Amino acid sequence: MSESREAPVLLVDGSSYLYRAYHALPPLETSSGQPTGAIKGVVSMLKRLHADYPDSPIIVVFDAKGPTFRDSMYASYKAHRPPMPDELRSQIEPLHAIVTALGFPLLCEPGVEADDVIGTLAKQASAQGRKVVVSTGDKDMAQLVDDQITLVNTMSDTVLDPAGVRAKYGFDPDKMIDFLALMGDKVDNIPGVSGVGEKTALGLIQGIGGLEDIYRNLDRVKDLPIRGAKSLAEKLIEERDNAELSFQLATIKLDVPLPYSVETMHNTTPDHESLRSWFEQLQFRSWTAELDQSSVLGAPAVITPAAPTDYELITTRDALKRWIDELTAVQCFAFDTETDQLDYMQAQIVGMSFCYETGRACYIPVAHDYPGAPDQLDRDEVLGLLRPLLEDERYLKVGQHLKYDVHVLQNHGVTLRGFAGDTMLESYALDSVAGRHDMDSLAQRFLNRSTTSFEDVAGKGVKQLTFNQVSLELALPYACEDADVTWQLHQTLTQKLAECASLQTVYQTIELPLAPVLQRIERNGALLSRDMLQQQSAVLGGRLVELERDAHELAGRPFNLGSTKQLGEILFDELKLPIIKKTPKGSPSTAEDVLAELALDYPLPKVLLEYRGLAKLKSTYTDKLPLLINARTGRIHTSYHQAVTATGRLSSSDPNLQNIPIRSVEGRMIRQAFIAPPDHFILAADYSQIELRIMAHLSDDQGLLTAFNEGLDVHSATAAEVFGVTIETVTSDQRRKAKAINFGLIYGMSAFGLAKQLHIGRAESQQYIDTYFERYPGVLAYMNQTRELAHATGYVETLFGRRLYLPEINVRNKMLVQAAERTAINAPMQGTAADIIKKAMLAVQHALDAESLAAKMIMQVHDELVLEVPNDEGARVKQLVSNAMSEAASLKVPLVVDVGTGLNWDQAH
Repeated sequence: MSESREAPVLLVDGSSYLYRAYHALPPLETSSGQPTGAIKGVVSMLKRLHADYPDSPIIVVFDAKGPTFRDSMYASYKAHRPPMPDELRSQIEPLHAIVTALGFPLLCEPGVEADDVIGTLAKQASAQGRKVVVSTGDKDMAQLVDDQITLVNTMSDTVLDPAGVRAKYGFDPDKMIDFLALMGDKVDNIPGVSGVGEKTALGLIQGIGGLEDIYRNLDRVKDLPIRGAKSLAEKLIEERDNAELSFQLATIKLDVPLPYSVETMHNTTPDHESLRSWFEQLQFRSWTAELDQSSVLGAPAVITPAAPTDYELITTRDALKRWIDELTAVQCFAFDTETDQLDYMQAQIVGMSFCYETGRACYIPVAHDYPGAPDQLDRDEVLGLLRPLLEDERYLKVGQHLKYDVHVLQNHGVTLRGFAGDTMLESYALDSVAGRHDMDSLAQRFLNRSTTSFEDVAGKGVKQLTFNQVSLELALPYACEDADVTWQLHQTLTQKLAECASLQTVYQTIELPLAPVLQRIERNGALLSRDMLQQQSAVLGGRLVELERDAHELAGRPFNLGSTKQLGEILFDELKLPIIKKTPKGSPSTAEDVLAELALDYPLPKVLLEYRGLAKLKSTYTDKLPLLINARTGRIHTSYHQAVTATGRLSSSDPNLQNIPIRSVEGRMIRQAFIAPPDHFILAADYSQIELRIMAHLSDDQGLLTAFNEGLDVHSATAAEVFGVTIETVTSDQRRKAKAINFGLIYGMSAFGLAKQLHIGRAESQQYIDTYFERYPGVLAYMNQTRELAHATGYVETLFGRRLYLPEINVRNKMLVQAAERTAINAPMQGTAADIIKKAMLAVQHALDAESLAAKMIMQVHDELVLEVPNDEGARVKQLVSNAMSEAASLKVPLVVDVGTGLNWDQAH
């Protein structure tokens, strides 16, 4: 079963669905009287989840038998629950067996509830940056919801994100525990405060806050607009113990010690023999019939077999020459390298595979080294014979992520030419949001074929082999399959691209030609001053010591600044600072946004924020960047990724250049370490307000067009319109607010979000937005038209025809639709900006090559290109870069390019 690292982790509350299916569905049973209704309900739900999230790992969690820690805490916990009916109990064992046979991990942890296991795994996945979907019908789970974790209820067809929780319950997700603590839960026999029902609990939370806030402000209870408010404070005092106990009982445990982690659990191939046995026994005739043709999960039960294969191992010079003759004759072929590591600057070729027709491929091993390895052709000899074929652009090469293969060949002195196709980029241009674009995923999606994974031939974990240690018996089919499948994918994907002229144009004129340009930028690398970075680390280390001392003085005692527990005690127990929000476990939050709000009024949070920011800079950049400097080149070589973001933006890794700060002194200090070599300088060229200019073009709003075409400061112009003043009298504060409005509306920011950003009331922020749209009606019209078009077509397009599909634009869940609408408005601007910078990179490289200049691009960051330029080429390169970037697109407003130079990146920017 295919999975994607980018797809959400799906955690299923099996116990919740078991009971709901049992009570919601009509009683079903076999001819012999075996109850089956709950089984059918839960399995149907799992089938639907798999259809909705085909690339996700699906983990099913049930309550284990026996008492839990909550029973020790409160002997009457769940005491009112009737015993499980026999007709339900008899369905548990077969259901568990079927879930396992479907290939889903099934968990039952003694001593805790399913909720606690789900909460722990959800936080594990969230901490790793992965999205999580919890499938449940229990409102208690709403306490887990945050920007990474969403609830879905397949039985009511609802999805709850943070906004959805607020809309449904009237408070933020982290207040669900307080809500349950006040009103109790009859099903679980959580006592709560007697006499406090749903409306009263909601009134308390909306009027005052969480449980701790309420008990600190009991004098305010009597003034709340809720029934019985005058006597409610006394009731709360009398039953405080019950409230606090209920809070503990309702809190989902997030740190259950588990003998496994979310990383280790994956879907496996369904066991069709076991499923058939159970389905026949339980008389699920339609599912039994499905097994004869396809999987019960909707994917093929048996992967469509590949065409008969003719995979040849090349170990003689004659066989190699024969294949070279064949490849020369056909002139277009798929090509792949096998290497000893993934670092493109260090990787050495272990072997190469070629394919020019489906099912026929060869593998040429040159460096397999293991006990008993047979003789192989000499690598240098092989490359010498292949060089004319590989370096001649008349012979067209197809690959999967060809940019890597270009690097690897360059490590051996061979320059690959003749890019004909890259299946990763073909898939990405076709649909950037459909799933991952690696070969295994594409084979499953487009060829209905399961491929051999690297782990299948090399093993896993610490014992995993490098490819040079893999036996030729395993290497041959694996490597040949890579070339064969790539060839087949190319045939399929080029045909699909041909069906849409705009997507084909994006691929052929932007993505494919950009790959070799990016490869050159990666290869060029950026020169770093190791000494400067080490000095910066020392400076940052000293400043961190000072900040730690300041924090201890402000706190009145020493404490560990990295301990959230100690920090919470200092801030909220000892200094009595207001609690802004709580964690899912009920503790006061010390998250960055909380500290930022507290820092407006209190000195310690301000110090802590600075400490955290500098500590991150030190660990992520000044300490780490020197370790990434290539020993041979003395430079840092990032990896640019074309097929990751939905909008077309490039991303980078090892290091991530997109995240180096620019607004802080310390961030700019890091950029100072990116230096020019002797007799060179750094040139940085950056588009000015490109997304706002794109908005002006797309919306055709006369106010915005006038501001940009007359060279006005657009934020000051907006401030003048919104605040009703002349542009000459706009204050810095008004310009700041106008800037937030300009960029906020592009990203779909609501009045609530704008109010929070500007620290103003919601009514005031709404007035700003209303006035903005009155002054710029074309923007409002564009947004409305874009929403309508997105609903009609299911996608939006950039100026150059790149499509962003919106699979949730027409679903029934209102929250998901609103999120898709915000994406629909923003994506054409972000995507067009991404296309423009890519076209600019192509134009700049072409201009440099046309005049045989030595200047070279060394980085691309957001809307900025960074070049390393010889002093004697300075004037010419500045002009070339400025012209190429400003002419990369023809808009109704000028594309303004800010060009700076200096001896380091900071000076140039």
